[in-house]
Amino acid sequence: MSATYAAVDLGATSGRVMTGHVDGDRIELREAHRFDNRPVHLGGTLYWDVLSLWREVVEGLRLAGPRLAGIGIDTWGADYGLLEADGRLLANPVNMRDRRTECMPERVAELIDPAELYTVTGAQISSINTIYQWMSARDDWSMQHASAALLTPDLFAYWLTGERRAELTVASSTGLLDVRTRQWSTDVMGRLGMRVDLLAPLVEPGNVRGEVLPEVARQCEIAPTRFFDVASHDTASAVLGVPATCDDFAYISCGTWSLVGLELSAPNTSLEAQAANFTNELGVDGTVRFLRNLTGLWMVTQSLRQWEREGEPHSLVALLGAAADCPPGGPIIDTGRPEFVRGGDVPGMVRAECVRTDQRAPTTAPAVTRCILDSLAAAYADTIRDAMRVTGRSVSVVHIVGGGARNELLAQLTADACGLPVITGPVEAAALGNVLVQARADDTISGDLAAMRARLGPWVLARYEPRR
Repeated sequence: MSATYAAVDLGATSGRVMTGHVDGDRIELREAHRFDNRPVHLGGTLYWDVLSLWREVVEGLRLAGPRLAGIGIDTWGADYGLLEADGRLLANPVNMRDRRTECMPERVAELIDPAELYTVTGAQISSINTIYQWMSARDDWSMQHASAALLTPDLFAYWLTGERRAELTVASSTGLLDVRTRQWSTDVMGRLGMRVDLLAPLVEPGNVRGEVLPEVARQCEIAPTRFFDVASHDTASAVLGVPATCDDFAYISCGTWSLVGLELSAPNTSLEAQAANFTNELGVDGTVRFLRNLTGLWMVTQSLRQWEREGEPHSLVALLGAAADCPPGGPIIDTGRPEFVRGGDVPGMVRAECVRTDQRAPTTAPAVTRCILDSLAAAYADTIRDAMRVTGRSVSVVHIVGGGARNELLAQLTADACGLPVITGPVEAAALGNVLVQARADDTISGDLAAMRARLGPWVLARYEPRR
């Protein structure tokens, strides 16, 4: 049995619509449309331009059609859109990097003890999380007058189908879900003075949400098509897209952000996990993504933009080649500092951080790039070691998936820092995970996680052994 599915995969800096043709054990992936995702500064606030993204999604589905067996969508987490009673969008969603949440973790901690909150939600403290965004906006006019709040993938799914639901894997990244009962925590929200009635009913990945609205199908120039709830947090889809052949693997979903962790069968909300700042997010088939959310290749992207603004543009390929020629043993910095998360003049921030920590500051673009990649690899290794310590699990191999899988220098540095082999690919792991959930829900394929991952072997790029 064979069928073709459209996977809409929206990342924090770019989006794509892919078609996945599934025929037995073979998956053929084709890019129908790729586009930028550029936030907008307006009136002191940083917004997502979701209407522009919707236009691109419609165009991508038009190019993917006309006959599809299904459509699924995955996006970044944390952010949400507010709807009026008639379903209209109240305003463009605010970007997670906006400064409105900077003091919110402390404000929430005044109302709920962080240790108690962690035992319920299992969520790491990060100012970008939905819980802190909602706290910052709790008393805003828009929050008070909204009739519904939908997380980003659920907002696009609503526009496609007219059905308001909350898919579980992205809901688990909010800090508002009870990670053990897999239900919204009305107790947490009540104690924080948040509106529980804004939340949509929860659904599992693999649910059939319904058919695409006729007017939307006409706009996309596609035949009547079903919409499947996939693992709609892009990291959840990407982790499903890891071509693991054993259980003792660690993963790095590497793109704008780096999501680093293990796949568990149950949440770990221990004091040790909280102290190590791990998050517990839900995955496919009852799994848990036990991970840290780290700054990723955003720092390199921001550096390239800064050098271009300064009139010294660089080719990424050439820059990585020059960075590989830099001698080892250079400075290592904490890439999780707030200034790196916010972005801006990242090369200047890197040099300043080196000076602050009494290290020799890099003076050239290749040296800055090497410092960033060395620091990311060190952060990956620290996270994997901490995950093993907290869970008692061993790791025999590290998988890097996502756009960062193409970065050969980062892969080798990660193998060196971890002292473990690193396997790279697939690059489009999220789209593949998206397609796999649709195909299984549609009975085109069958099997558990291992059986689905067994189809991903052809998408491996390379294997890197640690150097002494």
